[in-house]
Amino acid sequence: MNDLRQLRHFVALADLGHFARAAQAVHLSQPALSRSIQALEAGLGCTLVDRHSRGISLTAHGHLVLEHARRLLASSHALSNAVSQLGNLASGELRLGSGPYPAARLVPRAIGEFAQRYPQVRVELLLDNWQQLRTRLLNDQLEVFVADIRELRDDPQLRVEALHCYPGVLFSRPQHPLHQLDRPLQPADLRAYALAGTQLPQSVAEHLEALGGNRSLSIQCDNFMVLKQLVSSSDVLSMAPWDVIAHDVKAGRLALLPLSERLAVPSSAYGIVSRSGHSLSPGAEQLLQILREQERDSLIPALR
Repeated sequence: MNDLRQLRHFVALADLGHFARAAQAVHLSQPALSRSIQALEAGLGCTLVDRHSRGISLTAHGHLVLEHARRLLASSHALSNAVSQLGNLASGELRLGSGPYPAARLVPRAIGEFAQRYPQVRVELLLDNWQQLRTRLLNDQLEVFVADIRELRDDPQLRVEALHCYPGVLFSRPQHPLHQLDRPLQPADLRAYALAGTQLPQSVAEHLEALGGNRSLSIQCDNFMVLKQLVSSSDVLSMAPWDVIAHDVKAGRLALLPLSERLAVPSSAYGIVSRSGHSLSPGAEQLLQILREQERDSLIPALR
């Protein structure tokens, strides 16, 4: 089996595209890095890089080896991290992912409590949509993530645990012209205004057709804090689960739009996602336990 150090050297070379820069990054001389890459090529029986005056480019074999090298290195790191956490949580790290809506309330609350209990564990949080989080999880770049699970429930590579479901709402700034209508809104009422939202599961995207004219998002952004600021400062509308805007509505920063039954917004579908057949590190287990406890005990104002 090839030395993991050689794989680290190769990944650095592939990422930086130049022997001199890669050698500096891995704290080797350039000749030593070159020998390491040559040894890796000899062990695999193939050429991984083409050398030219401007640096290097990967061969077809190089691209294939790079994909597997990243996974091997990530798995090795995860193993070392899990072993270091056994018995106590005085060290190590946790790589966690979150979708836009869980990142607006649920996940940061859990991380805050986890950090109070285990301040020596480093937490790395990546925010993205469920599609990109799934890819990163399967590439061992994440250990677990919390996101919309509508399109992940039947994936055999994943272990999925559903969390509490919250009603979906359409919201705007309190001074929005639509509030002057003082009645449940119909599809025609909404057509004059841009609709902003995060990356949508297929079932939710199809639901937008109920807004009339095969309506789709006018603005897509996976940062929910940006979406809230956009809505509060313009006539743009947005959809979200009730729990992530409840306190903003109560404080008068945002307002719910009354919808006809035809325009009901789909409920949330948060869930915890990890790799099927893979055990979690002690740190991940503790964080998820905190998350479950907080979600069970949290008091979100009722939707009125």
